[in-house]
Amino acid sequence: MDKIAVLIPCYNESSTISKVVKDFKRVLPEAVVYVYDNNSTDGTDKIAEEAGAIVRYEHRQGKGNVIRRMFREVDAQCYIMTDGDDTYPAESAGKMADLVLKKNVDMVVGDRLSSTYFKENKRPFHNMGNSLVRKSINVLFKNDIKDIMTGLRAFSFEFVKTFPVLSKGFEIETEMSIHAVEKNMYVENVIIDYRDRPEGSESKLNTYSDGMKVLKTIVKLYRTYKPMGFFGAIAILLCITALINFVPVMKIYLETGLVPKFPTLIVCGFMVVTAVQSFFAGLMLQTMMQKNRQDFEMELQRVYEQKKRLLEDK
Repeated sequence: MDKIAVLIPCYNESSTISKVVKDFKRVLPEAVVYVYDNNSTDGTDKIAEEAGAIVRYEHRQGKGNVIRRMFREVDAQCYIMTDGDDTYPAESAGKMADLVLKKNVDMVVGDRLSSTYFKENKRPFHNMGNSLVRKSINVLFKNDIKDIMTGLRAFSFEFVKTFPVLSKGFEIETEMSIHAVEKNMYVENVIIDYRDRPEGSESKLNTYSDGMKVLKTIVKLYRTYKPMGFFGAIAILLCITALINFVPVMKIYLETGLVPKFPTLIVCGFMVVTAVQSFFAGLMLQTMMQKNRQDFEMELQRVYEQKKRLLEDK
């Protein structure tokens, strides 16, 4: 088991990967640097190996697939995950690792948005998207993570070995943040400097398509982790809609004793029935979520025992 493992998912980062590897080896000389190449065609893997990294491969395209592979294969007391595009300074890694190793933090978030991100990043829609995602998650999941989409994070062994990777692409960062909050894991924010990509390095993130995937991921995870809130909101919306349409029908009935809009009345009835069904669906799923949380705590204990055995065998 490594003390600190630096994990770098890469796809065509030949212009920057050597500097990234060398920077992290300089700042964390005790760390083992792993570069996971995701079908690069520009020699990223060879350059990373020459810079001193251990190079491994994930042939299914997508950052989520790469992270799934990294988390399965690497055992470490502390994991530092960064991007290979040299936008995140290695100098913050030491402080982040200390929080995991000495303070038992489960996830340390490299917070770009509180420092230089909005000034350095040249893509205004990325800026708006990051702010929207942060606000949405902080409101829906009642937390205070400062940067949801950051690519620089530190993790504990317990986080890495209990995190179920479901996303295939860039929405993986959102998934990590929500998982940490919902499983009551210890999260800290560390403000970091951010610099835009250097000349010759191109972003793999599509502002619109990947942005929509992130928003869909938030909705899906809210439905999964907060079923009472999700289905309860649907129930309330249906009841309000039914009431708005029912009031005119009731008014005419009280004035004339007639119901001229039977179709409207029937639809209102069905909407109320659907609202009741939605409410009880949320109630049942919320009970199941509570049981899942209890099972997760037992899984955490199993992973902790596994970590102790790995440290004893070291």
